[in-house]
Parts: sequence; C-alpha cells; structure tokens
Amino acid sequence: MNVKRFVFSAVTIIFSFILQSCVFTRLSFGGIIPNLLIIITASFGFMRGEGSGITIGFISGLLCDIFSGSVLGFYALLYMCIGYVNGKFARIFYPMELRLPLLAILGSDFTYGMVCYILLFLLRGRFAIGYYFLHIIVPEMVYTILVTIVYYPLILLINTRLEKDEQRSAKKFV
Repeated sequence: MNVKRFVFSAVTIIFSFILQSCVFTRLSFGGIIPNLLIIITASFGFMRGEGSGITIGFISGLLCDIFSGSVLGFYALLYMCIGYVNGKFARIFYPMELRLPLLAILGSDFTYGMVCYILLFLLRGRFAIGYYFLHIIVPEMVYTILVTIVYYPLILLINTRLEKDEQRSAKKFV
C-alpha cells in the first residue's frame, strides 16, 4: 500500500469521526446527525474495491464501538459488511458519475439503520418500526445524502490525484 494512500485513509477516518462526533452533534436536527463514517466506508469501497472497503469499514466501525458502542465488534462487523458490498460496485465505478455513489451511500445508510433497529431494538421488544423509520432512519438518510453531495466529491478529488501520482511513479520504474 502506498504511504500517501495510507496517510490519506487514516486522516480521512479520524477527521470524519471527529467531525461526526464533535461538530455535527452541534449541527443536529432533532438529534439526527449525518453518518460520515458510512460515507467514507462506502466511498472507499466503491472507489478502491472490497479489500479497501472492508479495511476502512473495520477501522470506522471499531472507532464507533470503542467510543459509543455497548458491544465491541458490532459496528466493526456492520461497517465491514457495508464496505465489502460497496466494494463489489468498484467494477462499474466511473469517477464523474455521482448518481451511483449517492445511491450506494443511501442504500448503505438504510441498511445500517435497519440492521441497527433489528439487532438493537427489535430483539429487545421495541416494535415501533414505523416511528423508528420515519423519525430516525429517513431523516438520517436525508442528512447523510446532503452531506455526501459536498463530502464525496472532495474524497473523490483526493483519491483521483493519489491514483495519478501512483500511475506516474509506476511509469518511472517501467
């Protein structure tokens, strides 16, 4: 793995986690904040493939587990699965196309919300799926997509520059 790519990935994860847990808690609407870690997990999986999606998802989920989860490994596993599934779309990735990443992130956030509802609430006897869907899942999806419109192109721009640098340096050795 390229050192620049590793540093960019680490900084992006830490920056997104800090933004999500510190800044966006102040910018919440009715207690709803965007899920930036879903954005970067899906984006990295989508841009770089399954392996990167799993790795970024594991680290992002582990951060969530350590700082806010009650069960260590729950969010790590969930984010890893989301990164893997989004990594499957890497074959049809076109950098200038914005619709497919938005749909992938939207689907990832929906999946995240539903899995969290089923495993954290439904199994404890809380059957308010309509309320949870309308007041938690949908507003978080909308807020996440609005942030994605700004955040994803920035990640894409930096990733594209890193790929060009890697291609340039690979041509030097050939």
